[in-house]
Amino acid sequence: MQTTASNATLSRPLQGKTAIVTGSTSGIGLGIAHAFAAAGAHVMLNGFGKPEEIENIRSELSAKHGIEAVYSPADMTKPVEIRSMVETAAKQFGAVDVLVNNAGIQHVEAIETFPPEKWDQIIAINLSAAFHTIAAAIPGMKARGWGRIINIASAHGLVASPFKSAYVTAKHGIIGLTKTAALETAEHGITVNAICPGYVLTPLVQKQIPDTAKARGISEEEVIKTVILHAQPTHKFVGVDEIAALALFLCSKGANSMTGASLSIDGGWTAE
Repeated sequence: MQTTASNATLSRPLQGKTAIVTGSTSGIGLGIAHAFAAAGAHVMLNGFGKPEEIENIRSELSAKHGIEAVYSPADMTKPVEIRSMVETAAKQFGAVDVLVNNAGIQHVEAIETFPPEKWDQIIAINLSAAFHTIAAAIPGMKARGWGRIINIASAHGLVASPFKSAYVTAKHGIIGLTKTAALETAEHGITVNAICPGYVLTPLVQKQIPDTAKARGISEEEVIKTVILHAQPTHKFVGVDEIAALALFLCSKGANSMTGASLSIDGGWTAE
Protein backbone atom coordinates (compact mmCIF):
# COMPACT_ATOMS: atom_id res chain seq x y z
CA MET A 1 0.00 0.00 0.00
CA GLN A 2 1.30 3.43 -0.93
CA THR A 3 1.73 6.04 1.74
CA THR A 4 -0.01 9.40 1.69
CA ALA A 5 3.33 11.04 0.91
CA SER A 6 3.82 8.72 -2.07
CA ASN A 7 0.35 9.50 -3.36
CA ALA A 8 1.02 13.21 -3.01
CA THR A 9 4.25 12.85 -4.99
CA LEU A 10 2.43 11.04 -7.77
CA SER A 11 -0.37 13.58 -7.97
CA ARG A 12 1.87 16.65 -7.63
CA PRO A 13 5.27 15.56 -8.98
CA LEU A 14 6.61 19.13 -9.13
CA GLN A 15 5.68 19.97 -5.55
CA GLY A 16 8.17 22.49 -4.21
CA LYS A 17 9.73 23.13 -7.62
CA THR A 18 9.65 26.45 -9.43
CA ALA A 19 9.25 27.24 -13.11
CA ILE A 20 9.54 30.14 -15.52
CA VAL A 21 7.39 29.84 -18.62
CA THR A 22 7.89 32.57 -21.20
CA GLY A 23 5.04 33.50 -23.51
CA SER A 24 2.62 32.02 -21.00
CA THR A 25 -0.32 34.44 -21.04
CA SER A 26 -2.00 32.48 -23.85
CA GLY A 27 -1.72 29.40 -26.03
CA ILE A 28 0.89 26.70 -25.46
CA GLY A 29 2.70 28.59 -22.71
CA LEU A 30 -0.47 29.08 -20.68
CA GLY A 31 -1.33 25.40 -21.07
CA ILE A 32 2.10 24.44 -19.76
CA ALA A 33 1.80 26.90 -16.86
CA HIS A 34 -1.52 25.32 -15.86
CA ALA A 35 -0.06 21.80 -16.07
CA PHE A 36 2.97 22.74 -13.96
CA ALA A 37 0.83 24.53 -11.37
CA ALA A 38 -1.47 21.51 -11.14
CA ALA A 39 1.65 19.40 -10.55
CA GLY A 40 2.58 21.64 -7.60
CA ALA A 41 5.14 24.02 -9.12
CA HIS A 42 5.31 27.71 -8.37
CA VAL A 43 5.18 29.56 -11.69
CA MET A 44 6.48 32.82 -13.12
CA LEU A 45 4.36 33.93 -16.06
CA ASN A 46 5.54 36.18 -18.85
CA GLY A 47 3.93 37.49 -22.01
CA PHE A 48 1.67 40.01 -23.71
CA GLY A 49 -1.81 41.03 -22.62
CA LYS A 50 -3.97 43.54 -20.82
CA PRO A 51 -2.93 43.97 -17.18
CA GLU A 52 -6.34 42.96 -15.84
CA GLU A 53 -6.42 39.80 -17.98
CA ILE A 54 -2.92 38.81 -16.88
CA GLU A 55 -3.85 39.38 -13.24
CA ASN A 56 -6.89 37.14 -13.70
CA ILE A 57 -4.66 34.38 -15.09
CA ARG A 58 -2.14 34.78 -12.27
CA SER A 59 -4.74 34.79 -9.50
CA GLU A 60 -6.60 31.82 -11.01
CA LEU A 61 -3.43 29.72 -11.16
CA SER A 62 -2.62 30.53 -7.56
CA ALA A 63 -6.11 29.98 -6.17
CA LYS A 64 -6.93 26.87 -8.19
CA HIS A 65 -3.69 25.00 -7.52
CA GLY A 66 -2.51 26.42 -4.20
CA ILE A 67 0.81 27.59 -5.59
CA GLU A 68 2.53 30.96 -5.87
CA ALA A 69 2.14 32.52 -9.30
CA VAL A 70 3.87 35.75 -10.26
CA TYR A 71 4.16 37.71 -13.49
CA SER A 72 7.16 39.28 -15.18
CA PRO A 73 6.59 41.90 -17.90
CA ALA A 74 10.12 41.35 -19.26
CA ASP A 75 10.44 42.27 -22.94
CA MET A 76 11.87 39.27 -24.78
CA THR A 77 13.75 41.54 -27.18
CA LYS A 78 15.77 43.08 -24.33
CA PRO A 79 18.58 40.94 -22.86
CA VAL A 80 18.86 43.02 -19.68
CA GLU A 81 15.16 42.53 -18.89
CA ILE A 82 15.33 38.83 -19.73
CA ARG A 83 18.23 38.14 -17.39
CA SER A 84 16.63 40.31 -14.70
CA MET A 85 13.46 38.18 -14.97
CA VAL A 86 15.45 35.03 -14.19
CA GLU A 87 17.21 36.71 -11.27
CA THR A 88 13.89 37.98 -9.90
CA ALA A 89 12.35 34.50 -10.09
CA ALA A 90 15.35 33.01 -8.26
CA LYS A 91 15.00 35.59 -5.48
CA GLN A 92 11.20 35.29 -5.31
CA PHE A 93 11.09 31.49 -5.24
CA GLY A 94 14.56 30.66 -3.96
CA ALA A 95 15.46 28.84 -7.17
CA VAL A 96 14.57 28.36 -10.83
CA ASP A 97 14.22 24.61 -11.27
CA VAL A 98 12.42 24.50 -14.61
CA LEU A 99 12.73 26.88 -17.54
CA VAL A 100 10.37 26.73 -20.51
CA ASN A 101 11.25 28.94 -23.46
CA ASN A 102 7.99 29.34 -25.32
CA ALA A 103 7.75 33.01 -26.29
CA GLY A 104 7.38 33.47 -30.02
CA ILE A 105 5.95 35.60 -32.80
CA GLN A 106 5.41 35.02 -36.49
CA HIS A 107 5.33 36.94 -39.76
CA VAL A 108 4.45 35.41 -43.12
CA GLU A 109 5.91 37.03 -46.23
CA ALA A 110 8.22 36.33 -49.16
CA ILE A 111 11.94 36.78 -48.47
CA GLU A 112 12.38 39.61 -50.94
CA THR A 113 9.73 41.75 -49.24
CA PHE A 114 10.21 40.48 -45.68
CA PRO A 115 10.60 43.57 -43.45
CA PRO A 116 14.09 43.63 -41.89
CA GLU A 117 12.67 44.88 -38.61
CA LYS A 118 10.34 41.84 -38.49
CA TRP A 119 13.31 39.55 -39.11
CA ASP A 120 15.22 41.13 -36.23
CA GLN A 121 12.22 40.95 -33.90
CA ILE A 122 11.48 37.29 -34.64
CA ILE A 123 15.11 36.24 -34.20
CA ALA A 124 15.28 38.19 -30.94
CA ILE A 125 12.09 36.78 -29.39
CA ASN A 126 12.10 33.26 -30.84
CA LEU A 127 15.82 32.50 -30.56
CA SER A 128 18.04 35.01 -28.77
CA ALA A 129 15.70 35.27 -25.77
CA ALA A 130 16.14 31.54 -25.13
CA PHE A 131 19.91 31.96 -25.10
CA HIS A 132 19.66 34.70 -22.48
CA THR A 133 17.26 32.80 -20.20
CA ILE A 134 19.33 29.63 -20.41
CA ALA A 135 22.58 31.46 -19.72
CA ALA A 136 21.02 33.11 -16.67
CA ALA A 137 19.38 29.93 -15.32
CA ILE A 138 22.21 27.42 -15.72
CA PRO A 139 24.49 28.62 -12.87
CA GLY A 140 21.80 28.10 -10.25
CA MET A 141 20.79 24.74 -11.71
CA LYS A 142 24.42 23.59 -11.68
CA ALA A 143 24.80 24.69 -8.06
CA ARG A 144 21.77 22.58 -7.05
CA GLY A 145 22.63 19.65 -9.32
CA TRP A 146 19.20 19.58 -10.94
CA GLY A 147 17.36 21.48 -13.65
CA ARG A 148 15.01 21.05 -16.55
CA ILE A 149 15.16 23.30 -19.62
CA ILE A 150 12.47 22.85 -22.25
CA ASN A 151 12.56 24.81 -25.48
CA ILE A 152 9.37 24.97 -27.49
CA ALA A 153 10.67 24.68 -31.02
CA SER A 154 8.39 23.62 -33.88
CA ALA A 155 8.07 21.19 -36.75
CA HIS A 156 9.63 24.18 -38.51
CA GLY A 157 12.76 23.51 -36.48
CA LEU A 158 13.12 20.31 -38.49
CA VAL A 159 11.61 21.18 -41.87
CA ALA A 160 10.91 24.40 -43.76
CA SER A 161 7.86 26.05 -45.28
CA PRO A 162 7.78 28.96 -47.73
CA PHE A 163 7.17 32.54 -46.57
CA LYS A 164 8.43 31.89 -43.03
CA SER A 165 12.15 32.58 -43.38
CA ALA A 166 12.71 34.21 -39.98
CA TYR A 167 10.55 31.76 -38.03
CA VAL A 168 12.11 28.69 -39.67
CA THR A 169 15.60 30.09 -39.11
CA ALA A 170 14.88 30.82 -35.44
CA LYS A 171 13.37 27.41 -34.78
CA HIS A 172 16.26 25.59 -36.48
CA GLY A 173 18.51 27.68 -34.25
CA ILE A 174 16.58 26.59 -31.15
CA ILE A 175 17.32 22.96 -32.02
CA GLY A 176 21.04 23.74 -32.23
CA LEU A 177 20.96 25.71 -28.97
CA THR A 178 19.17 22.81 -27.29
CA LYS A 179 21.83 20.30 -28.33
CA THR A 180 24.71 22.54 -27.30
CA ALA A 181 23.23 23.39 -23.90
CA ALA A 182 22.45 19.71 -23.31
CA LEU A 183 26.09 18.74 -23.92
CA GLU A 184 27.41 21.48 -21.65
CA THR A 185 25.13 20.51 -18.75
CA ALA A 186 24.97 16.72 -19.13
CA GLU A 187 27.13 16.04 -16.05
CA HIS A 188 25.26 18.45 -13.79
CA GLY A 189 21.85 16.80 -13.40
CA ILE A 190 20.34 19.17 -15.97
CA THR A 191 18.43 18.10 -19.06
CA VAL A 192 17.76 20.31 -22.08
CA ASN A 193 15.19 19.23 -24.65
CA ALA A 194 13.12 20.71 -27.44
CA ILE A 195 9.47 20.02 -28.15
CA CYS A 196 8.58 20.37 -31.83
CA PRO A 197 4.82 20.83 -32.21
CA GLY A 198 2.95 20.84 -35.46
CA TYR A 199 0.08 23.25 -35.93
CA VAL A 200 -1.78 24.11 -32.73
CA LEU A 201 -4.82 26.38 -32.87
CA THR A 202 -3.27 29.15 -30.77
CA PRO A 203 -3.57 32.93 -31.22
CA LEU A 204 -0.22 32.81 -33.07
CA VAL A 205 -1.58 30.37 -35.66
CA GLN A 206 -4.93 32.11 -35.92
CA LYS A 207 -3.16 35.37 -36.67
CA GLN A 208 -1.04 33.91 -39.48
CA ILE A 209 -4.02 32.42 -41.35
CA PRO A 210 -4.99 35.72 -43.06
CA ASP A 211 -1.31 36.53 -43.68
CA THR A 212 -0.77 33.16 -45.33
CA ALA A 213 -3.93 33.61 -47.38
CA LYS A 214 -2.59 36.92 -48.66
CA ALA A 215 0.89 35.56 -49.37
CA ARG A 216 -0.46 32.58 -51.31
CA GLY A 217 -3.43 34.32 -52.92
CA ILE A 218 -6.01 31.87 -51.53
CA SER A 219 -8.89 32.04 -49.05
CA GLU A 220 -8.49 31.58 -45.30
CA GLU A 221 -10.56 28.40 -45.48
CA GLU A 222 -8.18 27.03 -48.08
CA VAL A 223 -5.22 27.91 -45.86
CA ILE A 224 -6.60 25.79 -43.03
CA LYS A 225 -7.46 22.88 -45.29
CA THR A 226 -4.69 22.83 -47.91
CA VAL A 227 -1.77 24.42 -46.07
CA ILE A 228 -2.08 23.95 -42.32
CA LEU A 229 -3.91 20.68 -41.73
CA HIS A 230 -2.70 19.24 -45.02
CA ALA A 231 0.80 19.20 -43.53
CA GLN A 232 -0.34 16.90 -40.71
CA PRO A 233 -1.40 13.39 -41.78
CA THR A 234 -3.85 13.24 -38.89
CA HIS A 235 -5.59 16.33 -40.36
CA LYS A 236 -6.10 17.54 -36.81
CA PHE A 237 -4.62 20.38 -34.79
CA VAL A 238 -2.24 19.28 -32.02
CA GLY A 239 -3.77 19.89 -28.58
CA VAL A 240 -2.23 22.33 -26.12
CA ASP A 241 -2.91 19.75 -23.41
CA GLU A 242 -0.83 17.18 -25.31
CA ILE A 243 2.17 19.51 -25.44
CA ALA A 244 1.77 20.38 -21.76
CA ALA A 245 1.70 16.67 -20.88
CA LEU A 246 4.95 16.11 -22.78
CA ALA A 247 6.58 19.06 -21.02
CA LEU A 248 5.50 17.63 -17.68
CA PHE A 249 6.96 14.23 -18.61
CA LEU A 250 10.31 15.85 -19.44
CA CYS A 251 10.44 17.04 -15.83
CA SER A 252 9.82 13.54 -14.46
CA LYS A 253 12.27 10.86 -13.31
CA GLY A 254 11.31 8.84 -16.36
CA ALA A 255 13.03 11.45 -18.53
CA ASN A 256 16.26 11.68 -16.51
CA SER A 257 18.33 10.32 -19.41
CA MET A 258 16.58 12.33 -22.11
CA THR A 259 18.66 15.36 -23.04
CA GLY A 260 19.50 17.06 -26.31
CA ALA A 261 16.39 15.55 -27.90
CA SER A 262 14.04 17.15 -30.40
CA LEU A 263 10.64 15.59 -29.76
CA SER A 264 8.08 15.80 -32.55
CA ILE A 265 4.42 16.11 -31.65
CA ASP A 266 3.07 17.03 -35.06
CA GLY A 267 0.44 14.55 -36.20
CA GLY A 268 2.98 12.83 -38.42
CA TRP A 269 4.08 15.96 -40.31
CA THR A 270 7.83 15.33 -40.19
CA ALA A 271 7.43 11.59 -40.76
CA GLU A 272 6.69 12.21 -44.45
